[in-house]
Amino acid sequence: MLSQEEIDSLLSSISGGGVDLASLSEPEPQPTGAEFSSYMDPGESAPKSSTAKHADKKSYKLYNFRRPDKFSKDHLRTLQTIHENFARQLGMILTAYLRMGAQIEVVSVDQLTYDEFIRSMPSPMTVSIVEMDPLPGQILLGMGYEVSSSVIDRMLGGPGLPEPKARELTDIEQSLIRRVLDRATVCLEEAWRSMLNVNISIVGMEESYALIQVASAGEIVALITFEINLGNRNSGLISLCIPYPVLEGIISQLSVQHIFQRQQSNLTLEEHNIILKKLSYARVPVQVSLAGTQITVRDLVDLDVGDVIRLDRGSNDDLLLCINQRPKFFCRPGRVRDKIAVCVNEAVADEEAIKGFGL
Repeated sequence: MLSQEEIDSLLSSISGGGVDLASLSEPEPQPTGAEFSSYMDPGESAPKSSTAKHADKKSYKLYNFRRPDKFSKDHLRTLQTIHENFARQLGMILTAYLRMGAQIEVVSVDQLTYDEFIRSMPSPMTVSIVEMDPLPGQILLGMGYEVSSSVIDRMLGGPGLPEPKARELTDIEQSLIRRVLDRATVCLEEAWRSMLNVNISIVGMEESYALIQVASAGEIVALITFEINLGNRNSGLISLCIPYPVLEGIISQLSVQHIFQRQQSNLTLEEHNIILKKLSYARVPVQVSLAGTQITVRDLVDLDVGDVIRLDRGSNDDLLLCINQRPKFFCRPGRVRDKIAVCVNEAVADEEAIKGFGL
């Protein structure tokens, strides 16, 4: 709080056109709490506290124009779901084709610029340029040298060991690895059918990502990284690069919910019949109601042996057959050998129209 002398000094300085800082014995403290109401002029705005200033600093988010986030977390999660299916299918294909165990898992799904992606990839590396018709642009599917050399060694009758020194593949080796990549694109096409129908094909192959330009340097790409383990001995990496312009037209459909809805709506007649055939072996409870009636709680408590209850159906009327406690058919009682049985007469057309049976 200012003393009376300090207040008089300030007023005289203002009237004289300046403020005499030397006349103040100590710096002016910041008013807080109850002091604020008695110190501040009602027409002035309240000074911001340190907490309010801190809140202002947190009310905005830094935006990098050189690296904008075009893929949301839901988009990346959907890409991971799609390519986890791709990894499972490719693992089974390679296991049968190479006659050795092949396990493939999705390691990470990230977004980064195309230039950062190129600089992060090793060389040499077997890279296939892939088109996803009808989507625009091209994507890149790369296989590390330790993986490609192991696969080639196994295809030529070896144990599937990688070469210790990296080198470029020969023409014959490129032809052999192309067979494996063709099978990988088939698995990729099958995995993407959960999202949309695409035709995936390889249009070219290179020995390094640096030799290929499918997007501008600052363009955002989705990078899906796989780890492959061959024969429980050797492991390597497979990478899939998808530029944002390729998925821009379907980015609104890139969600896990859309995949589930599409899977349910894309059932063929044959698949529908298979599901019905499997359901036909499921057991369901069946009850037959003879008749019913309504009584008071007093009559129910006073029931004794020999009492007679009048039902709401005649002795010659049909019985009601219920499945899962839902009325479905009218039937007649009978016997099959030494078992009590019923014969179904007709289906229940309207459950609300049923009379009797205590309903």
